[in-house]
Amino acid sequence: MADATTRKSEAWMSQARHDLEAARANAADGRHALACFLCHQSAEKAVTGFLYARGAEQVWGHALADLCEDALAFDQSFDLVKSIAVLLDKHFLGARYPESLPGGVPAEAYEAADSERALEVAGDVFEAVAQRLGADD
Repeated sequence: MADATTRKSEAWMSQARHDLEAARANAADGRHALACFLCHQSAEKAVTGFLYARGAEQVWGHALADLCEDALAFDQSFDLVKSIAVLLDKHFLGARYPESLPGGVPAEAYEAADSERALEVAGDVFEAVAQRLGADD
């Protein structure tokens, strides 16, 4: 039976997968700002799952730049993950709040190209984390 640390990591990865699926569905329905936010959420949860799997007792913050920096302490190859994951940080606030963008609200400012790129990055982050965790099996 899996220990508490493994279960916690698996729960975070499971939610990361669900958020990525929800991002795809929202992008397909034209809700590109929401899709981009969910991409950030997916990547954030995947990296959080990695940190818990490596023994972190608590994980703080939402910025992928910071979370990936924490992950570097456990796996130096996370510098590659960080280099792409940080591209999603702009969506944490920018895709949600009407005052975060000059001249428009996120629902009107985000386009298909934005969600396509965010989905690509979030998918890459999820897969990179899953591969690193799978190497433990």
